Amino acid sequence: MKKLIVITGPTAVGKTELCLSIAQDFGIPIINADSRQLFRELKIGTASPTPEQLQLVKHYFVGTLSIGDYYSASMYEQEVMALLNTLFNENDYALLSGGSMMYIDAVCNGIDDIPTVDDAIRAEMKRRLAEEGLEVLVEELKTLDPEHYAVVDRHNPRRVIHALEICHMTGKTFTSFRKAEKKQRPFQIVKIGLNREREELYQRINCRVDLMMKEGLEEEARLLYRYKGVNALNTVGYKELFDYFEGRWPLEEAVERIKGNTRRYARKQLTWFKRDKEMSWFHPVNRTAIMKHILTYE
Repeated sequence: MKKLIVITGPTAVGKTELCLSIAQDFGIPIINADSRQLFRELKIGTASPTPEQLQLVKHYFVGTLSIGDYYSASMYEQEVMALLNTLFNENDYALLSGGSMMYIDAVCNGIDDIPTVDDAIRAEMKRRLAEEGLEVLVEELKTLDPEHYAVVDRHNPRRVIHALEICHMTGKTFTSFRKAEKKQRPFQIVKIGLNREREELYQRINCRVDLMMKEGLEEEARLLYRYKGVNALNTVGYKELFDYFEGRWPLEEAVERIKGNTRRYARKQLTWFKRDKEMSWFHPVNRTAIMKHILTYE
C-alpha cells in the first residue's frame, strides 16, 4: 500500500528541517501545505523555502501563484490528488508538509461541496463589509449560523463573509454544507504532528520574527503595501507592518504584535490538529522514532 506521510504542527516548530531530511532519505519531493507559501511574492514573511532548500529537495506548490490569483482548498485538493497519482507511480511514499489546517484536511479527508457564490451576493457582501464593518457581519453570522460562528476566525473577513454568502444565497447554514462524509483515499495516510514545550516554541517564534526583520521583512512589506487589500496579504507579519506604515504604532510595537499574533496562530493550529485522533505526536528532534513510525505504520 502506498503511504502519504503528512507532517504538520504549529509555525516555527521545526517542520522544514525534518522534512528535508526525510525527503532525502526516501528520495521524494515535498508537497507544500502552507497556503501562503504558494504566493511567490510572500517569501520572507511566510518563511518560504530558501533557494538552497529548493535545490536540495524538489518542492511542489511553492511560489506557483501571484497574490492576485484566486485559489481555494478545494482547488488544492484536486491538484494534490492529481500530483499524487504521478508520484505514487515513481515511489511508494509521498510527503506533504505544512501548517494550513484546511489544506491538510482537504487532502486527507476531502473537502465539502460548497455551492459557488453568485456575483450579486458577493458584491453585496463586499459593500456591506465596507459600509458596516466586520463586527456587524460577525454578529449576523452568530445569529444565522451559531455553530460556524463558534469555530470561524472572526478576525478574517474572507472567512466570515464567505459563510454569510452561503447563508444568504441558499437559506441554509454554512455548517450544513460541512457535514460531508470523509472521502476514502487509495493510499495510507501517516499523520505526524510536531510539537515542543510551549516556552520553547514561543522562543523559536520570537527568534524567527527577529530573523525575518533582519532578512528584510519590512522592505518586502513596503513593496506589497499598495496591494494590502488582497486576501493573500491578510497574513500575520504583513498586516502589522501595514499598520506601522500608516502610523498606527511604531516599528517596535509592530514587531511585538507580529510575535504575539504568531504565537496566537500557533495555539490555534495546535487546537485544530489535536482534535485529529489519527495524529501521532513527536518532538521534532526525535527523528528515529518518527522514521520507525512511518515505516511500521499499518
